[in-house]
Amino acid sequence: MDTYRISDAELLREQRGVVRGSVAAIALSAAVLGAAHFVLPKLVRFPGGDIESALNFWAGASLFVVLWVILGIRLVSQGRRHSALDIRGSAFAPPSERIAVQAAFLQNTLEQAVVMMVTHFAMLMLLRESVMPLIAASVVLFSFGRLSFYRNYPKGAAARAFGMALTAVPSIVAFVAALLALVHQIWQ
Repeated sequence: MDTYRISDAELLREQRGVVRGSVAAIALSAAVLGAAHFVLPKLVRFPGGDIESALNFWAGASLFVVLWVILGIRLVSQGRRHSALDIRGSAFAPPSERIAVQAAFLQNTLEQAVVMMVTHFAMLMLLRESVMPLIAASVVLFSFGRLSFYRNYPKGAAARAFGMALTAVPSIVAFVAALLALVHQIWQ
């Protein structure tokens, strides 16, 4: 019998927990992104919409996203150094139980970071300074999402769903905004 398999009842419980966590993250994301859109421009002077300002803003925001990838690399590297099963590297064996959570966190963070940085770039190039408050708020949500995802990963899918969705929702919003802006520009 597979030791990682869960019962149908446990699966249903996890699935319901994933939905609850995701809905909570969507609600929080909507509130934070909405507040950022309406309130931040009154409180913070964002750079202009010229290409240089937009690229500088994107570079700064991306650094905060990449910081989480660096943290994931550090966690895996440190774990590998202290584990006889892992020190040879992933080419020789899958991660041991000792670093499995850190390796999963790194992999997922890398994936989420790439999606966020690309969607932010597209949204910023198409919509310029009007979306800078959304990008700033997205980076904050990304950070809280990554922290929650990492801390709750060992507790199962339901526990980590909030962090996963909190990380992903701003990227989905950026993707949709960029896609709509692109379609609008094409049909204009």
